[in-house]
Amino acid sequence: MSAKSIDISSVQTELEETFRAFNHLSAQLSSSYNTLEDKISRLNNELALANRERLEQLAEKERLAARLSNLLTALPAGVLVIDAEGVVQQANPAAVAIVGEPLVGELWRVIISRVFTPAKDAGTDAVTIDGRRVTISTCPLGTDPGQIILMVDVTETRALQEALTRHKRLTAMGEMAARLAHQIRTPVASCLLYASHLVRPKLGETERRRYADKVLSQLRHLEHIVNDTMSFTRGAKAGNEVIVIGELVSALVQGVEAQLSENDCQLDVMDQAPGARVQGDHEALLSALQNLVTNAIQACGVGGRMHLTVHVSKAHQGLSAVDLVFSDDGPGIPENAKERIFEPFFTTRPNGTGLGLAVVQAVIQAHGGAIWLESAPKKGATFVMRLPMLNSSPDNKQAMRKERKAAHKRNAA
Repeated sequence: MSAKSIDISSVQTELEETFRAFNHLSAQLSSSYNTLEDKISRLNNELALANRERLEQLAEKERLAARLSNLLTALPAGVLVIDAEGVVQQANPAAVAIVGEPLVGELWRVIISRVFTPAKDAGTDAVTIDGRRVTISTCPLGTDPGQIILMVDVTETRALQEALTRHKRLTAMGEMAARLAHQIRTPVASCLLYASHLVRPKLGETERRRYADKVLSQLRHLEHIVNDTMSFTRGAKAGNEVIVIGELVSALVQGVEAQLSENDCQLDVMDQAPGARVQGDHEALLSALQNLVTNAIQACGVGGRMHLTVHVSKAHQGLSAVDLVFSDDGPGIPENAKERIFEPFFTTRPNGTGLGLAVVQAVIQAHGGAIWLESAPKKGATFVMRLPMLNSSPDNKQAMRKERKAAHKRNAA
């Protein structure tokens, strides 16, 4: 075989291998192209789906924004959006109606000075220059700097509340007058009857003295009614005197000594808080304690025994108070009377005014304190009076408010 034929055969072999390699690469390229087309088609479908979802979300956000805008427009309360510099960025129509314009772009503090005026009797309300009452509350904008201010015009609400309070006060005065008339009628009728016997010309000295004593007894009862009524009407006020509890208790013992002796009763005092002081009206607190003694004597009868224990109470964190625990060995308070025991004009005694314990509760509450009853039938009655100590902190006042609510629940239980 010649050299020329060998070269042709070698070239032909190389060409065949080249074509095979080319065909193989073409097949690979074709497969890769098909795979790429599939991926592009899939990505196009995913992109179309994502675009559709994004458009739907955008449309939902637009509907939500429109709904919120309509809600702000229809909302009767005024809403202001204020940025970190205190500039009003957005306001609804109700806000414009309350504070007027200009509004958007104005400093909130400038609007306050322009629209509102100081008022001592407004409580938590803000008062506009034209006399309207507005409640204002704020909340942060979340992660964004600034605040949302909510304003509500409560002028009509406050007027209705004042009218209702006035109506209740007049109703209470009418009920009080009716009950007082009923309370006074019996002793007055008795006085008239006994006085008519006194003017009889042939009345003996013994009978004259007996009728005179009866007249005096009924007049004392009338005086007791009048004193209780006056104490009840004055009981909602507290003074600014610094009162040492030990001195108050000493004054109580001296003031009721004759009454205790007359009824052969005994009052034991245990002062476990020497030097404890409260702020208020000495005479009002003394009168309240005397009322408790009088009630106990009337409940216990001759030979009764009473206990007054004074100690400092620290029932829970934040509470600093003086407890005066008054108990007796009388018959106790009936179960069906417990929840009404502090109600004005409610009494379980035929000759009672029903104002004694109401006066005590009014005085204690006026001094920022709480009173509640602890009593079991035939086991005597115990009244716990809790008064905040002098110079108590705001936290202590909050704690005492909780104590009053708890006392109300105990008395209603």
